[in-house]
Amino acid sequence: MNVLLISITVVVAYLLGSIPTAVWYGQGFFNLDIRKYGSGNAGATNTFRVLGKRAGTIVMLVDVMKGYTAAILATLLWYFNIISETEILTFKIVFGLVAVIGHLYPLFAGFKGGKGVATLLGMMLATHPEMAAVCIGVFLLVVIASQYVSLGSIIAALAFPVLLLLRIFGQQESPVLIVFGFVVFLLVVLTHQKNIARLLRGEESRTILFRFRKKEGE
Repeated sequence: MNVLLISITVVVAYLLGSIPTAVWYGQGFFNLDIRKYGSGNAGATNTFRVLGKRAGTIVMLVDVMKGYTAAILATLLWYFNIISETEILTFKIVFGLVAVIGHLYPLFAGFKGGKGVATLLGMMLATHPEMAAVCIGVFLLVVIASQYVSLGSIIAALAFPVLLLLRIFGQQESPVLIVFGFVVFLLVVLTHQKNIARLLRGEESRTILFRFRKKEGE
């Protein structure tokens, strides 16, 4: 194992996560700092609310790719025989979590970032794409039913390890992946403490994903 190259990859993963997509997009196309508007959060949800669906979608996709790319760096290390095949999953998790830390505390934005949900989704897609797809479905169902993005994020994060334990794909999942799932859930809860408090008070902002226009005469 080449400790130097692995250490360099950790730094690269952090720098990937540190790309402040919402901040740079807001400054570049709207000449504003997204952190001074809406919830003050430098993430996709606040971008949706402040700058619109197109901006929010672009920010979300880039943030997802940050986590995915960071996690996939593990496969690159395996390809060059720097780590073994059995270590790929562990390093995907390590590099992905480092990218999430970069998103939470971005070097390029004064260490004031977003909540990391999209970046977490990216690393989940890289580690277990099937379960990640199921969790996306859970997220959408909760948000459509409740109109709370924060609630959807929390429940989807919990669904990941719980469904792994239930073996919904009929196979025994890696204990490392299950532990990682609960760590992700804990991280999402910690980064959404204010949202949880607002949910309990009934003050959380609602988000309508789909608006259906009524036909004339109805």
